[in-house]
Amino acid sequence: MATFTVDGTVIDHDSDCYVIAEIGHNHQGSLETAKKLFQAAKDAGANAVKLQKRDNRKLFTKAMFDRPYDNENSFGATYGLHREALEFGESEYRELQQYAGEVGITFFATAFDFPSADLLAKLEMPAYKIASGDLKTIPLLKHIAEIGKPIFMSTGGATQDDVRRAHDAIMPINHQLCIMQCTACYPAAPEELNLRVITTFKEAFPEALIGLSDHQSGIAMALVGYILGARAIEKHFTLNRATRGTDHAFSLEPPGLQKMVRDLRRARAALGDGIKQPIPNETKPLYKMGKKLVAARDLPAGWTLTRQDVAIKSPNDGLPPYELENVMGRTLLHPLKEDENIAFEDLQEASR
Repeated sequence: MATFTVDGTVIDHDSDCYVIAEIGHNHQGSLETAKKLFQAAKDAGANAVKLQKRDNRKLFTKAMFDRPYDNENSFGATYGLHREALEFGESEYRELQQYAGEVGITFFATAFDFPSADLLAKLEMPAYKIASGDLKTIPLLKHIAEIGKPIFMSTGGATQDDVRRAHDAIMPINHQLCIMQCTACYPAAPEELNLRVITTFKEAFPEALIGLSDHQSGIAMALVGYILGARAIEKHFTLNRATRGTDHAFSLEPPGLQKMVRDLRRARAALGDGIKQPIPNETKPLYKMGKKLVAARDLPAGWTLTRQDVAIKSPNDGLPPYELENVMGRTLLHPLKEDENIAFEDLQEASR
């Protein structure tokens, strides 16, 4: 059974779902907003908050960095400057690390390139996220694996062969791998989620943890993912879905995240242990609803019981009705009043 430990929290098949509040760049370059998001995620019950780390000038070609980016969600004249306006550096990350410690929530990030992975290693991040776009970037995957921390790996836009290739690159180096079913649409429609892939991943990669990076608007599909076996759920998170930016509209606000965490915790409890047996809280309702065998009328001692002599009535505090055939043809050792319980000790042993 795959077991995975992040910042002291053990995640496995029997554990609560590990909930990651994906902040990404919903902080809009503001440390204060990021801190508010950290606190709100903690208050909602999330296990972790996650940012995205890029070295923009090394990540993008010059043409892509300089591409005009003029739209309502832009924070810069070019795509690169837009990204730079949203990017935190080492000092901001250190401040947020300290704040996460004070709040009591795990903080880590997605590494989009080698310099970012190295910076996160320098900061001793407790885990790493690999974005769907890097599933084929095998050199980066191996580099991150060598850092030795748990890895959450999204699989949006991938084939099973792509996932296998990435898995096979990471696992010989680092066994702490969570493979996350993901649809790289923002948002993703329910019919695009293909949650049965979670089962496919469980069967194909039994030594890895399986999770779900859920880009659907709402919380219901995360619960389905957990029931199918996902033990880590990542959801985009914001303080206000109407905020300027591409990710806010499909992100959860604090009440939504709180409800999702609540329902995921309930789901684990509701799954139980798989052993069918009565529980104490069923006793009272089944006393009223269940039935027993009683005398259908006043019966004298020495009477041989027939079907007409036995009634099936509530409450459930006597011989269960499945014993009906075992009392037929047996003789009463003493009289019974109407509605009085029939018990084996009232009956003469059946003749053989």
